Amino acid sequence: MSDEANRADERADEESKSGQPEAREPQGPPPTPFDHPLFLPVLLLAGMIWFGYDGWINADPDMLEHRTFNRVGFAILTGMTGWFGYRGYGEWKNDKAAKALGERGARPGA
Repeated sequence: MSDEANRADERADEESKSGQPEAREPQGPPPTPFDHPLFLPVLLLAGMIWFGYDGWINADPDMLEHRTFNRVGFAILTGMTGWFGYRGYGEWKNDKAAKALGERGARPGA
């Protein structure tokens, strides 16, 4: 008789747990665009385009004395954009996968 009572208690506990929403920990302030992993690579890309334009395309005589500076800046930013873009894209994909996995795990019966 005690086994049946224990089973009934367990079933009642399971039913009450499934009927209540899960308590979530406070997550803090909402994320901003500055928190996105691809924010820095986009800024570096903008600077790279700027340096590339001034280094190779711009024919303004006042800018010709800064051509070497712009070409070196373009080369440096190309490397930085590639590196941080690669890492940011990987982090973004991992965040999306973790979020999708968390959502699937949170649904009952999934």
